[in-house]
Amino acid sequence: MTKFPKLKSGAVTQYPAERSHSTATEIARFVDGSEQRYRDSIDAGTRWVIELSRLDESELSRVKNFVDAVQGSAEVFEFPDPWGDQSPRICRLESDEFESESVDEFDSRARLIVVSIA
Repeated sequence: MTKFPKLKSGAVTQYPAERSHSTATEIARFVDGSEQRYRDSIDAGTRWVIELSRLDESELSRVKNFVDAVQGSAEVFEFPDPWGDQSPRICRLESDEFESESVDEFDSRARLIVVSIA
């Protein structure tokens, strides 16, 4: 399985980093009009916004090659939680869009959004 690329520092993201959790609520409606609500743990997930800056050419190339390898949001990959809460999770990119910018030789930027699926 493809693994999310690490920076030269060994980290997968930089500060400030953003993480959010979500849960889905299912509603079962009965014939008598009553409802029962419950959490659907299958749709529960974590979302990380990965903002990278001051990347050199090799680090940006590694990120671009990773996005190509997982075909945007089409393929899943292994992602280590930057907060170290759990073992690596199975994730995908939120969209096929990949934002990157090269300002200078040692000043490239990239932005990815990673979503856990398992």
